[in-house]
Amino acid sequence: MNFDLEQNYFIMHKESRPSILYFGTPVVVISTLNEDGSFNLAPMSSVFWLGWRCVIGLGSSSKTAQNLIRSKECVLNLPSVYDVAAVDRLALTTGANPVPPVKQLRGYRFDPNKFRTAGLTPMASELVDPPAVREFPVQMEAKLAAHHPLGEDDDATKGRLISFELKILRVQLEESIVMDGHPNRIDPDKWRPLIMSFQHFYGLGRKVYPSTLASIPEKMYEMNSR
Repeated sequence: MNFDLEQNYFIMHKESRPSILYFGTPVVVISTLNEDGSFNLAPMSSVFWLGWRCVIGLGSSSKTAQNLIRSKECVLNLPSVYDVAAVDRLALTTGANPVPPVKQLRGYRFDPNKFRTAGLTPMASELVDPPAVREFPVQMEAKLAAHHPLGEDDDATKGRLISFELKILRVQLEESIVMDGHPNRIDPDKWRPLIMSFQHFYGLGRKVYPSTLASIPEKMYEMNSR
């Protein structure tokens, strides 16, 4: 696939007010423990990483948010495009009982066994209590470092949104996505993350252009203190 990035286009913009601004981020399925020790799974895509730190955004009424604040640990499981059917089976489910009013309006239902619903298998973690998802190619055990309310300056969002800073403790990778000869690197030509863009599932296409940043060895980004 070739892109002529030097072409000049006559581009027009217009002001818009989209209801959501999910332009495209990886899907993450978060596993946490409920108060009774049962497992909860929640797919989401409001996420980004810097080094071995991760920031996620969740609704304050979600069971995952409540579990994280209480237990302070989770596993971030990253599905590939081949796992999309399992992820979609988790749509419109919640571990919160009763179902929060805003989720009731959107058609959510209480589900006490999301692993079974999705057809996935819990796998014991090493450093945290919540299990990982055995079938997914990336599993990251994490501890809560901090959490903060979002949108407190807006009556429409005040009390409804929370950002969580997570410290990644341990990463497990499926061998098929590891770069040949480099056990601590993911091969971006093999890794096919599931992407959520405006409520729809997508995958990555082919590489579109050589990256100047790729000339920097990944090792140079490593931060020793984890």
